[in-house]
Amino acid sequence: MGNTPEDEIGALLDERVEACRTKDIDRLMALYSPDVVYFDVVPPLHFTGTDPVRRNFQRWFDEYEGPIGLTTVDQQVAVSGDVAFAHMIHHDTGPLDERSATHEQVEDRSLWLRSTVCLRRTEHGWRITHEHISLPVDLRTMQAVLHLTP
Repeated sequence: MGNTPEDEIGALLDERVEACRTKDIDRLMALYSPDVVYFDVVPPLHFTGTDPVRRNFQRWFDEYEGPIGLTTVDQQVAVSGDVAFAHMIHHDTGPLDERSATHEQVEDRSLWLRSTVCLRRTEHGWRITHEHISLPVDLRTMQAVLHLTP
């Protein structure tokens, strides 16, 4: 792999996905800036700072029995100086932990998510300063649309 900023960010995003798959919270959090602002599909409206973001990732990890299936498609990266952003689609799959599943849920999760990641180059390399995860919503029913595919 080359050493362009796009290559460096691509490697960081690959590391992010692998850390999520294996539920390696320390490896994952090392990629985030201490002042990260994170918008997720779950309340509250945002998480600010690494401690709340860490707790939110741990909540997500705990929903799954075993590793998380996470694949990425349509990833695009744009860089200008010491700032960059990327957007991509993730397919989130895997068996839910019995404590996380409700009687309405299926045992395995499979949904497509939209992700935008903003980064800043620091003395420690690129760090994620903002992340936004979203699900498409049917505005007539105000329900998430979970079975779209890219």
